[in-house]
Amino acid sequence: MNPQQITQFLDTLATTKERNIVVIDFANVDRWQDSLGWVVGIKNLGQLVKHVATGKKFLRRFYYGLDYGPKDKSVHLTPWSTTIHTQAQYSGFEIVSKRVKYIPDKNYVTGYISKCNLDIEMAVDLIREKDNYDTAIIFSGDGDLAYVCRYVHELFRKTIYIFGARDHVGKELIDAKREGIIKDILFAEDFEYRLNLKRGF
Repeated sequence: MNPQQITQFLDTLATTKERNIVVIDFANVDRWQDSLGWVVGIKNLGQLVKHVATGKKFLRRFYYGLDYGPKDKSVHLTPWSTTIHTQAQYSGFEIVSKRVKYIPDKNYVTGYISKCNLDIEMAVDLIREKDNYDTAIIFSGDGDLAYVCRYVHELFRKTIYIFGARDHVGKELIDAKREGIIKDILFAEDFEYRLNLKRGF
């Protein structure tokens, strides 16, 4: 997509902004920088999302773990986690979170791996909010989400767009587009002028 096509696409979505839900798997989005070479800014993301989903706040959903560090009894968020959640809050998102788990693993330098998968929460919310939206825009390339995309499309006739980076879109989602389950897959690379953290507004 070139900038003119993007503007036309966003303007079309804006006409149904009261009936669009946006689901952002930010842990997935954050990993895009490995291939993009730039970072998706949360404020930039909020500006883009408000253009296409300016209805109720709960239709602009931001999924990201609460990281209290490896100590189970810690009640203080890590600085990074605090920053992400604060930026998401100020950018107008409904935040969905749960505590990050630290799992001992001697194969890692730190002695543990951290994990916080919110796929189930995203899937449940897409089903639970079915009466409140007609179109879903999902910022994630995680192929596991193809299952719920198929479900809400086939049972509830929802229109679905996937937003990912070119090297971060699962085969299951590509197959779902081929089958007509997903209407289109959009690529972050085309939206750099809107999403790059270092770009102005």
